[in-house]
Amino acid sequence: MIASIQRNTILKKNGRTLSSPFSTSSYTFSSTLSPFIQDTNRKLTNRRHTSSLHAEKPKPRILSGIQPTGSLHLGNYLGALSQWVPMQDTYSCNFCVVDLHAVTNTKDHKLQQSSDGLREWTLSSAALYIAAGIDPEKSNIFVQSHVSAHSELSWLLTCTCPMGWMDRMIQFKEKKASKGDNVGLGLYSYPVLMAADILLYGAEKVPVGEDQRQHLELTRDLARRFNDQFCTGSQYKKLCKSLSLPTYPVFREPEAMIVKEGARVMSLTDGTSKMSKSDPSEASRINVLDPPDVIRQKVKRCKTDNFEGIIGAEDRPEARNLITIFKAVQPDRDPAEIEASVRDMNWGQFKPVLAEAVIEHLAPIQKRYEEVRGEEGYLEGVLKRGGDRANEQADETLKRARAAMGFVPRF
Repeated sequence: MIASIQRNTILKKNGRTLSSPFSTSSYTFSSTLSPFIQDTNRKLTNRRHTSSLHAEKPKPRILSGIQPTGSLHLGNYLGALSQWVPMQDTYSCNFCVVDLHAVTNTKDHKLQQSSDGLREWTLSSAALYIAAGIDPEKSNIFVQSHVSAHSELSWLLTCTCPMGWMDRMIQFKEKKASKGDNVGLGLYSYPVLMAADILLYGAEKVPVGEDQRQHLELTRDLARRFNDQFCTGSQYKKLCKSLSLPTYPVFREPEAMIVKEGARVMSLTDGTSKMSKSDPSEASRINVLDPPDVIRQKVKRCKTDNFEGIIGAEDRPEARNLITIFKAVQPDRDPAEIEASVRDMNWGQFKPVLAEAVIEHLAPIQKRYEEVRGEEGYLEGVLKRGGDRANEQADETLKRARAAMGFVPRF
């Protein structure tokens, strides 16, 4: 059909009538085209016009990451990783292993235990991203320190950030109160690095818990302050045009994507504190890679209370935490049905049931993790491709930020 249309196309060039199987912009169609060809061209034109009207809009971007300061635990998985997975079909996702944040306290006992600690935890975290369901074909997985723009933009933003804004950061105050003068400058200024992480990729949404909400507000404040100081007026527009850069402000103010209620997993030894890699007690957390026997022992020894029944009032933090975990590792079951199934149990009966539910839920993740780590070169290839794509996005933003502040463009 197509060949027939091409052979019968009459073309004119330089006043001469030609028969040709090709149509290019240098030729004009003759008015002697057959009605069939004219109708075909009209349909093709309408189809292109309709396609342009209904072209898919770019997916909004999100960015998130986890510190590799030890093996990822159940709280990291249920509170972050498992919630990232469904986002991949709706958003353009950047998921990084934030190793620069992991060294904000170089006196951390874990970092001192082994020179290979950070390296192994970084690779382990990236492999767990994939094992938990993050698809490298859909999402960008990379290591934060492999993108040097994170450090450079962090410095530029630090120079624009008032000290008073940093003094208001609640998390720093809390850690300083517990560690005294042993707190480093990195811990004080890391919210600015977090802001740089987010702003480099033009993230529209950032998955955060309530404890990180203040840091996201700082990110918005820094973006607004930078845009107001350096990205307004005719001089800025002239500069951008001279460098063939967009004339709109450099940074987008991101919105919080608060994680769903119930994903907050608490310590096994203190139901009022979050499960944390920094807790010196291994008994306080279930690591995603813990063997079944270790999980059983940790659940068996976890803190409970002396009240009757498993389901209790809100003032029973340990009971509430264990029920939250029990529900979270059975996402396909109705929560009311789950509660009903254990309502009449005591702690001695419930703990083995909880342990087996956790083991069953983590088993396929652990299996996939071993496959990822066992395939030579696979993980490194994923991180290399992810780093290349991340550098491409980040460098463009950093280039615009440097230009706005007046730095000489790189030659």
